[in-house]
Amino acid sequence: VILKIHEARTRLSKLGCFKDVGVFIDTYDGPDAVEDGIEVTFEVREVNLLGAKVNTSVGNNEGTVSTGGLLKNIFGRGEELSCEYSHGTKKSSSFFTTFTKPFHNEASTVFTSSVYQQGTEAPWSGFKEFDRGLLLTLAFNSASNVQQKLILDGAWRHITCLSRSTAFAVREQAGHSLKSALRHELLVDRRDDLVFPSDGVAFTIKNELAGLGGDIGFLKNELDFQVNVPLPKEMVIQGSLLAGHLLPLRNNKTHCITDRFMLGGPMNVRGFEMAGIGPHSDGCSLGADMYWAAALHAYSPLPLLNRGSISEKFRLHAFVNTGNIGDFVLTDDYKQNLQTLVRDMRLSYGAGLAMSFGGFARVELNYCIPLLLQRGDRPNQGLQFGIAVSYL
Repeated sequence: VILKIHEARTRLSKLGCFKDVGVFIDTYDGPDAVEDGIEVTFEVREVNLLGAKVNTSVGNNEGTVSTGGLLKNIFGRGEELSCEYSHGTKKSSSFFTTFTKPFHNEASTVFTSSVYQQGTEAPWSGFKEFDRGLLLTLAFNSASNVQQKLILDGAWRHITCLSRSTAFAVREQAGHSLKSALRHELLVDRRDDLVFPSDGVAFTIKNELAGLGGDIGFLKNELDFQVNVPLPKEMVIQGSLLAGHLLPLRNNKTHCITDRFMLGGPMNVRGFEMAGIGPHSDGCSLGADMYWAAALHAYSPLPLLNRGSISEKFRLHAFVNTGNIGDFVLTDDYKQNLQTLVRDMRLSYGAGLAMSFGGFARVELNYCIPLLLQRGDRPNQGLQFGIAVSYL
């Protein structure tokens, strides 16, 4: 009975309709009472219609502060309408108006529609981007710890130069473009912790088809894989792999620098500046249509400290990173393809300190040494600071 009550209370709490769910259990002695009969009463308090929120987030090596208002439980089924403005430490800003509709089924399906306006700067490439668009998302769980998303994204994009020193190869891609894309994401996470897992596997596969409308068209595939192996004395060995491939469509569609992959920086191949690996022109990173990156990490608790809430947030960290990026031409010869992908690859290693930030992000301070690099790369030997949710 206790387990059934707990399950019911959990489901009520997840509906998004109530801010408090209380349970009272008592004996039942009514006219139809049976031996050992009990009476269970659920006392709930509905959420307030109007609400406000202020939160912080991290990503792409910058912090963001968001503020906004929302209408909760609009139609009595956990629906939510929110307006949110966010501003980042690196001059990024965005405004989202979002309607969320949960479907209370076994798959925990959630439909989300957003109208957004977003501005970001890419100083490593010398451009800034301003987007206005519509986003439709259907998310559902197909199995335990397995989530899938179907996303329809329509965006009017405007790329401009950051300064007079922006390379001509970037300038010629500036202007307006219209992108309409359908994306599928498969997320599997069987790790025992988001920031410092000691065991488990996680991977994400993204497939995007752009060209349903507008002048942008391509097929993009991305993979993010991570495996964790526990060792004695609470040490952990972690292996990671990132890969991506963009295939232009053979029609009148095109793609630009904001669609291409960038590699390098504290979030992937450490020991290089942000987007410091790959094709460059006059100091501006141009990106590429294909990349891969791999890493081997070793994590250890801080020595000479008693295990507690503070020490649990820190780890000693050693790593070896490698990767490559370019407009590689692949054939049916797998051995030749492997040689093409590893030719001129980059390699770096180092060690440092990692900290859990809020239980969902990680802060790293590492001393990095780039070992293999190519002409045009921008290495960053020495101390390197990074903060993000997702790392290689």
